[in-house]
Amino acid sequence: MAEPVNMTINDGGAMYAHEMSANFSATQVFFDFKMITPRVDPRGKGRPTFLMQHNVVMVDPWHAKKIIEVLEATVKKYEEEYGKIVKPKALIKAEKKQKDLLATQGEETKETPTYLG
Repeated sequence: MAEPVNMTINDGGAMYAHEMSANFSATQVFFDFKMITPRVDPRGKGRPTFLMQHNVVMVDPWHAKKIIEVLEATVKKYEEEYGKIVKPKALIKAEKKQKDLLATQGEETKETPTYLG
């Protein structure tokens, strides 16, 4: 007969992540979820102040593939219920504004950078 086991659960705080990067080693895949928020700091002498919070999730490569499968299934169900997910108009406008700014500065633009990936 199996012996009872005591388990303590430490629920992490929820975090809105609007940036994410991924990297890997030979045995692990790393997901770094980030949230950067502006702060008003009277001691900052007028300089912008930002708070970056991030949580790193490490998994083995097999689990990374399973995460992809779960995300694909979830997005498919979401789009079936609520409609196709499209890039927000504000983001399209911001990307165009950045591209135009770089063009006026004589800088070559290949692709607008994204914060996800």
